[in-house]
Amino acid sequence: MKERAQIIILNTTAFGDKSLILHCISDLWGRRSFIVSRSSKTAAVVYRPMNILDCEVTINPKSDLWRVSAVTLKHPLASIQSSMEKTALCMFMSEVLYRTVREPAQDDGVLFSWCEQNILTLEALQSDFANFHIMFLLGLSSALGFAPTKEALAPFMGGDYALAGDFLTLPAAQAMLLPMSGNRRTELCRNIIKYLEHHTESRIDIKSLDVLHQVFV
Repeated sequence: MKERAQIIILNTTAFGDKSLILHCISDLWGRRSFIVSRSSKTAAVVYRPMNILDCEVTINPKSDLWRVSAVTLKHPLASIQSSMEKTALCMFMSEVLYRTVREPAQDDGVLFSWCEQNILTLEALQSDFANFHIMFLLGLSSALGFAPTKEALAPFMGGDYALAGDFLTLPAAQAMLLPMSGNRRTELCRNIIKYLEHHTESRIDIKSLDVLHQVFV
């Protein structure tokens, strides 16, 4: 049986010489991995982290690894692809989702829609998005079912308790403009990740956070 679906790329793994395993968030099945035939001419462009794809899925009840084909980009994301800063943010977002969301995770498209909205918001922003990943982490906590409050975050925040509260209470546009150093921004992210670790009961080692620290000094 074949079904049209939309997927958001989190990570890819080479499978033999001609295939890729796509680790994704899908609109129909939540977190799931698929296999796709790869072309060296298109793989580097199409299967980038956080790309949103429309595809045809061949459902095989005898296998957990379903094949996708007829893949097209749902959104070109030209602004993200041309910006080093936005590309780094997408790497961070995809790594957090890859290490946080369990597979399989059926969610009736709720998480997919939330991720798509965040990607399109990042695409549309023209400036002042250095705090975007902080808001992404707090929003992801809510999307996963453990919405943070200032009191719930307190055991993980240390000296950033008041700052975390500002991100929770201010309108998004104002929170994006909160001034802070690169070191403090990175430390706040690490503390929110501790909150995620507590609720997912898993270790979340995000290597791309160091890249963001260099990009948003």
